[in-house]
Amino acid sequence: MSEGEQAIHSEAEIVYRLTGLTCADCAAKFEREVKKTPGVVDARVNFGASKLTIRGEELSREQINRLGAFDGIRVEEDPVEDGQVIPWYRERQALLTGGSLLLILFALGAKGVGAPQSLVVGLFLSAVITGGWETAQKGLPGLFRLRFDMNALMTVAVAGAIGIGYWEEAAVVAFLFGVSETLQVYTSGKARSSLKSLLDLAPRKAAIRRQGEELILPVEEVEVGDILLVRPGEKLAMDGRVTVGMSSVNQAAITGESVPVFKETGDEVFAGSLNGDGFLEVEVTKRAEETTLSKIISMVEEAQEKRAPAQAFVDSFSKVYTPAILLLSLAILLIKPTWFGIPWTDALYDALALLIVACPCALVVSTPMAIVSAIGNAARNGVLIKGGIYLETIGSLNVIAFDKTGTLTRGEPVVKEVVTFNGADRHQVLAIAASMESMSEHPLARAVVRLAEAEGIVPAGAEEFQAHPGRGAEAVVDGRLHRIGSPRWMLPDDISGEIRERIEELEDRGYTVVCLGAEDRLLAVFALADEVRDTSREAVRELKQAGIHPVMLTGDNNRTARAIAAEVGVDEYRGELLPQDKLEAVQELKPSRGRIAMVGDGVNDAPAMAAADTGIAMGGAGTDTALETSDIVLMADDLAKLPFTVRLSRAALGIIRQNITFSLVTKFLAVYLVFPGWLTLWLAIFADMGATILVTLNSIRLLKVKP
Repeated sequence: MSEGEQAIHSEAEIVYRLTGLTCADCAAKFEREVKKTPGVVDARVNFGASKLTIRGEELSREQINRLGAFDGIRVEEDPVEDGQVIPWYRERQALLTGGSLLLILFALGAKGVGAPQSLVVGLFLSAVITGGWETAQKGLPGLFRLRFDMNALMTVAVAGAIGIGYWEEAAVVAFLFGVSETLQVYTSGKARSSLKSLLDLAPRKAAIRRQGEELILPVEEVEVGDILLVRPGEKLAMDGRVTVGMSSVNQAAITGESVPVFKETGDEVFAGSLNGDGFLEVEVTKRAEETTLSKIISMVEEAQEKRAPAQAFVDSFSKVYTPAILLLSLAILLIKPTWFGIPWTDALYDALALLIVACPCALVVSTPMAIVSAIGNAARNGVLIKGGIYLETIGSLNVIAFDKTGTLTRGEPVVKEVVTFNGADRHQVLAIAASMESMSEHPLARAVVRLAEAEGIVPAGAEEFQAHPGRGAEAVVDGRLHRIGSPRWMLPDDISGEIRERIEELEDRGYTVVCLGAEDRLLAVFALADEVRDTSREAVRELKQAGIHPVMLTGDNNRTARAIAAEVGVDEYRGELLPQDKLEAVQELKPSRGRIAMVGDGVNDAPAMAAADTGIAMGGAGTDTALETSDIVLMADDLAKLPFTVRLSRAALGIIRQNITFSLVTKFLAVYLVFPGWLTLWLAIFADMGATILVTLNSIRLLKVKP
């Protein structure tokens, strides 16, 4: 699409970026209008992301602007090339509101010095026109279509005040509404700031080498296999694999990790990461729309469309509330003069004041703004929450079940102890074991090789290597046949009591034991363990303090499970579980313990994660399966983000409750004040738009919740 690339085609869907979305109720009305347009099969407005998605025929910018004119909703203009944007206080609405204030001050000054009434009225009318021009432009078309949104109701209220001679109040109401509109634009923008910051993370252009030539291309034109050139201090524009160079890379934008990660040849890097002081050449592995950052942005935007349970109540209430207030306003206009003898001008004034509070803006925006703020904050800190329902659920969890390997532990075994027998030398047995294990890809074998490398031991030469799956391996080293593997394969049943006791002691401590022998003689045993993550103990402790019961579900034997559970502080564990056993464990825990989440790697734990109320995947950066199968993704392998997510969810639940309660109390109080005639137009403005602004500001507090 030529006009600013606003439309992004994805099969039959066209996406438009919008501006002017400040009212959730008006956004819903705009969506309904778009759906009625010929050629449109379906339409969805994402209020949090300021995005319109249309399925069907493409609409022009002018068509969309015309449909959204009732509330100033427009297709976003082309981004300014130098990156500058017009600040909110220089927008048209803000300038007109400022002009309206000056005219009101002049009018009050003229009235104070006894100027002619015609001059005072003229100044007040000028203030009304200046401050209310934008509102009238949006409101009058709505009135003709019997669409009673806030702009239409304000237009009627100001016109009615002028009709009964309340010049001063008409001017002040128009000015105050202009102030509230300006503040709403500002506060809505602040609430969306986290998502906008994600959109700006990756460069729009990339330096690449293609067929020996260096080019600067838009990221959409970069192809898989191109070589991305990343200089010190630059951001990576694409996902890829390092082919040349080494550097520290800050990938906080993707994983939330505050410490830069060292990258060298063969390592994976992500678009949006900041390169440190080294030069890198990166082979591009994903197109621009397929990068991890693009998927995060897409999922965050989609998450904001998925309504939280609290939203259902708000939507139901709003459908009843607005028509009821409109009928009540009409009743006041007719009943007060007829039954109570109150002058019709006073009755009309009361009805106009009640009309102003008829639009449920504060109530409608109370939930989505809180969700936008919370999900945006989470994404900025490396936690991807896929919808408001999951944001609410995780704050009310009773149990969190953890997989062990790769979740509570690093998933990489390390050698904890080397015990030698029959006079064997530690250096010698490590050299023999490393020479044999270097020919194997088993995780335990790699751990032995890493230990030998760390101690500077050169492997001995191994020949005639033969693997025995599930048991171990054998090879000829220094002219003698050696075997390495499990005790059950290596050792006879009548092995000496001392060796048997030593092996059982190591296994009781949770270690996996590997034996090394030469012909009929045992040389050494290696005690290996999967290292517990540094953050696991603290995360479990914080979850307990939050009243959440942790459970560990693992396929390891019960002795290993008991040892790891004790080390991280988990009181309940279940070992020797296959994937289907983990699923059954989750299904068993749900009825007795309440809401449960399952934390795993998103692959072999997928059945249990799907059965839980919330599925949480570890290490989603670069892992498509984890991104797609879970409800919440911890982008880095950092369990410390889990207590943060629980705190953020509970804070969001609290703020949503505060917002709904405050909105309802304000509205009902305003309605009550109209009966004795105490509800002025000024108070009505504060009750409606003031409540909307306060609710939005309250929601923005979620941006400040820290990990």
